[in-house]
Amino acid sequence: MSQVIVVIGAQWGDEGKGKIVDLLAERFDVVARYQGGHNAGHSVQVGDRSFVLHLLPSGIIHQGKTCVLGNGMVIEPKAFFEEADRLAAQGIVVTPERVLVSSRAHLILPYHRALDHTSEERLGNEKVGTTLRGIGPAYEDKAGRRGIRVADALVPEVLRARIERNLEDANRVIEAYRGQPLKADEVFDQVAPLAERLAPFIADTMHYLNRAATDGRSILIEGAQATLLDVDHGTYPFVTSSSTIAGGASIGTGLAPHRITGVLGIVRTYTTRVGEGPFPTEMLEGEAELGQLIRERGREYGASTGRPRRCGWFDAFATRYAAELNGFNSVALTKLDVLDALDEIKVCTGYKLDGRTLDTFPAVAAELRRIEPIYETLPGWQTSTVGTTDINDLPPSARAYVAFLSRAIGVEIGLISTGPERDQTIIIRDSALGSWLNN
Repeated sequence: MSQVIVVIGAQWGDEGKGKIVDLLAERFDVVARYQGGHNAGHSVQVGDRSFVLHLLPSGIIHQGKTCVLGNGMVIEPKAFFEEADRLAAQGIVVTPERVLVSSRAHLILPYHRALDHTSEERLGNEKVGTTLRGIGPAYEDKAGRRGIRVADALVPEVLRARIERNLEDANRVIEAYRGQPLKADEVFDQVAPLAERLAPFIADTMHYLNRAATDGRSILIEGAQATLLDVDHGTYPFVTSSSTIAGGASIGTGLAPHRITGVLGIVRTYTTRVGEGPFPTEMLEGEAELGQLIRERGREYGASTGRPRRCGWFDAFATRYAAELNGFNSVALTKLDVLDALDEIKVCTGYKLDGRTLDTFPAVAAELRRIEPIYETLPGWQTSTVGTTDINDLPPSARAYVAFLSRAIGVEIGLISTGPERDQTIIIRDSALGSWLNN
């Protein structure tokens, strides 16, 4: 049976999926992505070279691997080719033989970016904190049955007609908020050459992936954002516009659900969040200095936007929710080394709301803002763990911390990252993850 593993962030994103997918990609034949657009940012460190990926799966760095941009994605053609050109300058050539783009994926067009700006302005103090790259409006058009698919853009008269139709409505909104209206001819002239350049990459990726699985080829599937940003199950409305959880992998690639053989969750040893929205374990007030220390040690700045990430303690309550929702078989724990400087470490093990201890994760963002975290405090180790590759070589307090997190979330930890490099990793050989890698 073909091995098909889905890699899911278990927090609010930025857990280190880029490194983990890069590390695992060597053992897989195909690496596919199933949702989001160029609002994602995956950083991969290979020796003295650093790669920042926004659209392409991290597997692109490995020669001989086929990368797929699935039907659940929204793709801005200009951003696609800018990323391809950056990679080419670093010696990674992006060709139609290596990268397949779903004909059913939707396009992000210039008016989507303009609408993203107006949407945030309209929300005022309730703004979501998007990357302003047109992701949400593109998904709105998709759900509203007025989106432009990649396949549509290959027919010039269809592309022109749909741009003209969509701009009639888009310009009304843009002008209402004193924005500059866009001209259909200019948008068409900008997009049409890019669509023509994209044509050789376009394929029926649903058919390709299911055939690959039938033929026994192994497939690694990666999301862009993370569980708590899922449009249905995340901290709504402070979420992204697509389904980020494991169930979304089948929808966003077209792979039949029964073909998925495992789910790997990615978590940091602490928690971060970019943009607006509730964050129960955020380090505020008396802990702000500690939050800044972790931000600097972990280089917690958005790969897509450069925005500083909000930092907080590990939230085991939220991660248990993510584990139940996604059905994690194993968890990869990243950035253990960032905590090396701390003399004690707090872990949120439960939530209280209005004096009640909660059994389930709140569905209402307003309630999350009023959460009182229940913490347990563990001793730090104040010894460098950077580059450790054997769990027995970790300081006792670090091993105890890892074991505590595993018990608190109810899932085994199969991998521990101790630095940004591929080889700065501990793989637990008798874990589910270890068995996937040994096949």
